Amino acid sequence: VLVVGDLNIAHTEDDIWNPKGNARSSGFLPQEREWFSELLGDGWHDLFREHVGEGVKLYSWWSNRGQARALDRGWRIDYMLGNEALMPYVESIRIDRQGGIDISDHAPVILELNDAVTS
Repeated sequence: VLVVGDLNIAHTEDDIWNPKGNARSSGFLPQEREWFSELLGDGWHDLFREHVGEGVKLYSWWSNRGQARALDRGWRIDYMLGNEALMPYVESIRIDRQGGIDISDHAPVILELNDAVTS
């Protein structure tokens, strides 16, 4: 099972450019982040974070105000969550930072799956 969408939550400090300055911002509130942690605790996998690892700050959304995108002051709020059965099929996942630049304040998240799982 694959769940995809703009969840409007930056789960960890790696998912937001200024965690301290946004500590009271909707989308980075403690209760929102806890809810997301509980979701992952229920067996869902954050495919992007598991693929790139902790400490990597890549974003999928930037405010249209100021130069947020040009300065890479963004949030990662667009997710692909997979269940355990999907995990062997995940080949790669990435954020296309330049994709949709003229039509959206979000960047596409691209997932590649393989169909040749070996055991």
